[in-house]
Amino acid sequence: MPAKVKQQSRRSAVRRGAGAGVLALALVGASLPAAVAADSPSGPAGRPGMARFYDQKVAWGRCAGPDMPRDLQCGKVTVPLDYAHPGSGTLDLALARYRATGSGHRAVLLNFGGPGASGVNQLAAGGKEFMDLTNGSDVVSFDPRGVGRSSPVSCGVGEEPPSDSSDSSGSGAGVEVSSPQQLMTLLRQSAELCAKHSGPVLEHIGTVNAARDMDVIRQALGQKKLDYLGFSYGTRLGAVYAAQFPRKVGRMVLDGVDTLTEPLAEQGAAGAQGQQTALEGFLDWCVTDVGCPFGQDRRAADDQVLQLVRSLDANPVPTDFGGTLSGQDLVGAIGQGLYSKELWPSLERALAALVEDGDARRVLSFASGGSGLPMRASGSGEADGAAKKDGGLTDPGQVPIDNLTAALMAVDCADDPDRPTAAQLTKDLTDLRASYVAASPVFGRYRLTQLLMCYGRPKGTDYIRDSVKNVPAPRMLLVGTRGDPATPYRWAEETARRLGSSAVVLDNKGDGHTGYASSKCVHRKVDDFLMYGTLPPDRSSCPADGKAWSSTLSTDP
Repeated sequence: MPAKVKQQSRRSAVRRGAGAGVLALALVGASLPAAVAADSPSGPAGRPGMARFYDQKVAWGRCAGPDMPRDLQCGKVTVPLDYAHPGSGTLDLALARYRATGSGHRAVLLNFGGPGASGVNQLAAGGKEFMDLTNGSDVVSFDPRGVGRSSPVSCGVGEEPPSDSSDSSGSGAGVEVSSPQQLMTLLRQSAELCAKHSGPVLEHIGTVNAARDMDVIRQALGQKKLDYLGFSYGTRLGAVYAAQFPRKVGRMVLDGVDTLTEPLAEQGAAGAQGQQTALEGFLDWCVTDVGCPFGQDRRAADDQVLQLVRSLDANPVPTDFGGTLSGQDLVGAIGQGLYSKELWPSLERALAALVEDGDARRVLSFASGGSGLPMRASGSGEADGAAKKDGGLTDPGQVPIDNLTAALMAVDCADDPDRPTAAQLTKDLTDLRASYVAASPVFGRYRLTQLLMCYGRPKGTDYIRDSVKNVPAPRMLLVGTRGDPATPYRWAEETARRLGSSAVVLDNKGDGHTGYASSKCVHRKVDDFLMYGTLPPDRSSCPADGKAWSSTLSTDP
């Protein structure tokens, strides 16, 4: 690879805190293979102490920040920190909306996925996609608890785990481990860093509570029923809401359908395989352009990508924000850029700037979820950006740099009841690593790291896997895309069977993550349902568009 990247001084990947880079590297060097889930979520509106949350109305005003559209309005709602004890503390959730231009008084609530994507930032960046819906409905999005301005979680970027977790060989890398026991220690210390920097919201994060929050938002918007459009992880959130509040479901669309049943280990392998397929498509396109940083030899391009990742894992490059960019950080950024073909030119330019000039800024904009460059690096010993017991919204400039990845791990772990013991992980690690790398040489270790990050955290809820099924809600539209790199089409079929007779499946024959922004046909059918209540026939399909026609939606990492 170019000397500019090679010559950067060697930095410890642990500078990224508890992010993916350090633990993925620990996996490379491995010589061998609390508060608990939420209680039953029935009927929170009728519980003692809940009336004040359901009685509030949103006070809308101008959005803070120089890049916010002038016609976008912002507000907040207050929700209980702990629904089991609604008097024990509160959280404020950030909202944003585009007002209806027609005479209707409906509202459509959006979730852009992740988990960890800021709904406020995504709506500000991609609002033009939803302007048709404003003919009769407000279009509203929000930062879920633990995300963006809503008590953001963090794993402490810039703070290293205790020195006893470092490699004892004296290499100074601080990332290799000599035994499975050392790996387990590093994982446990990483979980402790996340708890230290996230504050009390971490114990109450997850989809079950986020869905409860959505019902408070529904009432605060003055809606008897919730009209909802969820992308990717947002489909899991929508399905959980429907199971909790079936009589409050209005017109619900789930696009890029997530699984409700597969364990994280299987989800990660499927995700790695889908991302590898998307990367191969990107490289097929890239090598036809003279500006491709991997040249014009398609067979050599695969090796060059892998070489770049490994080089940055060995020698992370410093960034302008006080941290470093490791190979695994790069993998996460590439994954973000693969979600839409319309993002490919921007991804190509970001990779060229990194390879040719050692400039990581454009790559970092992908790594931060497309919501702009990272705001800051945290280094204090306190909960950075997290809500206090009765905290308000976090200032936009104080959202931690790692909030997207920290929230993703926190929510996924809170939603998953499986917690293998150290002995089980040690026994299975070699096979897991082999299967993930076989699924994707580039994305395998990154996705395996996300799985291992749940070790040392409290056991997640079993509600989603056990109880979200045969939902007695009105008919819902599920959109599955055949060439989706993140949420395989089979998940749409499986989730439809889980939800039961309420599920109507639309088969999108195209490519890309989700269909609303990449298919005119899907866009039209979703709008027809949300605006007029017109559902397509179950198992009907949309043909693949000749060319993706939109570039504003970017969801999961």
